[in-house]
Amino acid sequence: MWAGGVLAFFLLLVVLLFAFRSRVLSYTINRVVAKVENKYPADFTIGSAEFASWNSVVLSDISFVPHQLDTLFVTDSVHATISVGSIFRGRIVFKRLEVANSYLTAVKKGDVTNFGFLFKDDASAAPKDTTSTGRNYGALLNRVIETAFDNVPDQVDFKNLNASYVSTNRTIDIRMPYLRMDDGNIASEVSIRTDSLVNRLLVQGTIDPDDYRIATSLYAADTNGIRLPYIKNKFDAQVAFDTLRLSLNDKTFRKDVLTVRGAATVDNLMLNHPKLADEDIQVKASAVDYVVKLGPNLFEIDSLTEVRVNKARANVYAAYQNETSKIIDLKVSTKQVPANNFFGSLPAGLFENLEGIKANGWLQYKLGFHVNMDSLDYLVFNSDLDASKDFKIVEWGNTNLQKINGSFSHTVYEYGKPVRTFTVGPANAFYSPIHEISPYLRNAILTAEDAGFYSHNGFHEEAFRQAIIKNLEEGEFARGGSTISMQLVKNVFLTRKKTVARKVEEAIIVWLMENQDLVSKNRMFEVYLNIIEWGPDVYGAKDASRFYFGKQPSELNLAEAIFLTSIIPSPKRYRSSFDSYGNLRSHKAGYYRMIGGMMRRRGLVSQEEYENLYPNVRLYGRARDLIVTAQDTTAVDEESSQYELETIDLLDF
Repeated sequence: MWAGGVLAFFLLLVVLLFAFRSRVLSYTINRVVAKVENKYPADFTIGSAEFASWNSVVLSDISFVPHQLDTLFVTDSVHATISVGSIFRGRIVFKRLEVANSYLTAVKKGDVTNFGFLFKDDASAAPKDTTSTGRNYGALLNRVIETAFDNVPDQVDFKNLNASYVSTNRTIDIRMPYLRMDDGNIASEVSIRTDSLVNRLLVQGTIDPDDYRIATSLYAADTNGIRLPYIKNKFDAQVAFDTLRLSLNDKTFRKDVLTVRGAATVDNLMLNHPKLADEDIQVKASAVDYVVKLGPNLFEIDSLTEVRVNKARANVYAAYQNETSKIIDLKVSTKQVPANNFFGSLPAGLFENLEGIKANGWLQYKLGFHVNMDSLDYLVFNSDLDASKDFKIVEWGNTNLQKINGSFSHTVYEYGKPVRTFTVGPANAFYSPIHEISPYLRNAILTAEDAGFYSHNGFHEEAFRQAIIKNLEEGEFARGGSTISMQLVKNVFLTRKKTVARKVEEAIIVWLMENQDLVSKNRMFEVYLNIIEWGPDVYGAKDASRFYFGKQPSELNLAEAIFLTSIIPSPKRYRSSFDSYGNLRSHKAGYYRMIGGMMRRRGLVSQEEYENLYPNVRLYGRARDLIVTAQDTTAVDEESSQYELETIDLLDF
């Protein structure tokens, strides 16, 4: 009897529940709408809400419209599974959502957006004084992260999800046929159009909103790879890859500083920029474990950050501060790495001369850089590549760097095209052994170009530091700070283009030649004197001596040697040194006094030779026919004379 009573009670409860469930649903919807509209200055509308079955409801015509702004979000329908128990508690809880035909439209008109309010601080909080600290991008990013994670549903299945960003000069459209999130698992197919560029990719990952953790993988859905937009227009660069794995493992926000930790790996990365290299930079596998800090006037990559390029690994520290002045710090350090891993990790095609090198032993690298843009003279720069005692090249690859120990064929390039090829060796009638070149010319060139050539190991850090200062002042590659060793490598093995890749390859080759004693200093200087440009199709000391003075390089006097030295930085401007009568222009006098004085102080010329030094030479070679018949002008080539004097100042320590 009691069983029948219990059954009757439950039947009555079900009837009552069925009768009042619509009222419970309406109550729940009203609470949700009120909660959203109390939090944001917007109208949140749900057109209709009906039960589709005992444990599911359908919501239709949903929109989210900021006050007096463009509509931010609309969707046709949401099919939601509910907890039956929540109906008994008088407040429905949605468990799983199926959302169809949704459109998220972010609009920016001038400084006004229809989405910025989502990331602002609580209006009730006391305003902060930001006049002294500037904009805190750490606080801004922290709000973005928290807003995004706080609105992640447990289970949702979007079908035909569309998002777009529209501004005066930019349009981005995102189309997702599906986006599924189920108990922390994410899956989607995405098509992203940015102006004329379209990327199609697959997305998989996991997310834990409570701990602010996310790990995603982006795969190219076609053979075009994934290409970053706007890089070409803004930086004249291209970036593309096949796969990107990105994770955020932790984030903390303390004392106005946001710290984020995570990792990223990229497969088949392609970089292209005319300042980096002549061709595409291809990196098969690259990765970074990052620790990044953002705060008021602060951007910092913590030294715990590790970067991996193929098999090479390095810890990186970088910081940028601009509270009172712009301060930049950079530190790079590696542990000992097998030499084969180092050379094998260099991007293919980027360093042609180094490809295929095999070596024994270990290498370790350290770099330190610091600059305050308001006091460039105190710039700090140091770079060290150390090798273990057993380091040795056991097999050359594309290029045998020891070829310059004997006769070899040298091709001169201008603007990337070959203009002349000649033999550097006795078979060439214009070749001069070093002992047949006037000591005046040898010593003048060493004084002006690289006074420490015979004592350094291929690099002069102070010269390079001064070059960096000059480049920062000019805002471009105005000077390279090259030693004679570096100039030799550049002329024999590399192109003349000023790219980061060329400079890196140059540095590695110089380090190998100098630190492994592949070539003697005398031989390096001898080759240098026989290949450098000295005028129109004039290469080498013998060719230059005949072209200007009609004599052998061993017969050059001090004045002639200093003149030839003066035009090395800019040999194509040789005519600007003379008037139409073949006399040196007056601006050369300062150069002569400087070089002559330095040679005297170093004991390279006598006091008498210095006192008898006169800034003039007599032209007897082919140059006379080109110069003396030139149109006369009293204008001084200030750029050429200033370049000469700065070259001397740079290397006179």
